[in-house]
Amino acid sequence: MSHRSPLALSLTLLSLSSSTLAGGTSAPQGTLWVADEISGSLTVVDAATNRVRATLKGVPAPHNVQLSPDGKSAWAVLGQNAQAVKIDAGSLRVAGTVATGAGPAHVIVSSDGQRAYVTNGEAGSVSIIDAVAMKPLTTVKVGSHPHGLRPSPDGRWVLVANTGSGSVSWIDTRTARQVADTPVGKAPAQVAFAPNNRVAYVTLRDENAVARIDVATRKVLGKVAVGPGPIQLTVTPDNRFVLVANQGTPERPGTTLSVIDAAKFRVVANITTGAGAHGVTVDPTGRFAYVTNTYANTLSVVDLAARRTVTQIPTGRGPNGVSFSALRPTVTGARNLALGEPAGDDHDSHH
Repeated sequence: MSHRSPLALSLTLLSLSSSTLAGGTSAPQGTLWVADEISGSLTVVDAATNRVRATLKGVPAPHNVQLSPDGKSAWAVLGQNAQAVKIDAGSLRVAGTVATGAGPAHVIVSSDGQRAYVTNGEAGSVSIIDAVAMKPLTTVKVGSHPHGLRPSPDGRWVLVANTGSGSVSWIDTRTARQVADTPVGKAPAQVAFAPNNRVAYVTLRDENAVARIDVATRKVLGKVAVGPGPIQLTVTPDNRFVLVANQGTPERPGTTLSVIDAAKFRVVANITTGAGAHGVTVDPTGRFAYVTNTYANTLSVVDLAARRTVTQIPTGRGPNGVSFSALRPTVTGARNLALGEPAGDDHDSHH
């Protein structure tokens, strides 16, 4: 396997160097952040040019990365350190680190930027963090092996996918307590709320399906079959489509992004991405989706209107989480954040 840097590979893998994609479509202005779990790095991509702008090394086992709602800071979990790190999205410098529980998986930031929430897979809990003072506030016990989590659009709930116990936990952000647990199916990996806050969706990795939940009643409304091993999912800003990344397994990699019509709750397209489609995000206009390909070490840029992948961007090894920011960093190139060593090839990213 080649060990050339993403910056060097970008010159050979990218066929489009301007802000116009195939067919004359204008690319969005902003930045993609990718968590490279195996190589222990974060890849920062200019969305306007689809070129790697910076590579941040020395980030041990960053399974997921998430931009704050204002785009000014990027948060990543440090799987080997049982920590989360906050990075200034402009200067690309570490703003602080904070302790989590064992096996941190995903991190999100509240809409006001005051709180961060981290799932602790090995501890069966969620850490609630003061995102300004960078101090742990409390820990909420949830189901077995919590993985993905997302806030509701109104900020009232944090919904947590418990991969081990086949349920989703509802955390009340006002009281910092779990108030309900909804059984959903086999190996839920990630959740996503519809922008209208009426329904939520959850991937069921071991059922090759997505479940839909009524937010008011917290009951499962139904399920729809997708590709093999679905992991992350997101809803387009116009609430029309649910996008699902199908990772599969190392032996039988998934290579598609399933597009679900939200109104009809059925799959209307399966777009080819790369091997091990894992993370997915969408730009604010809803025109482009971005999918990390864990086994291919690439980020697919998907034109949702044309329903096809328009280019592949090189990343570090084992890319998992991906997040979009409307801001661009003020610096470029490689930087070592010196937070720890890479996880190595045997690190499990099948979740």
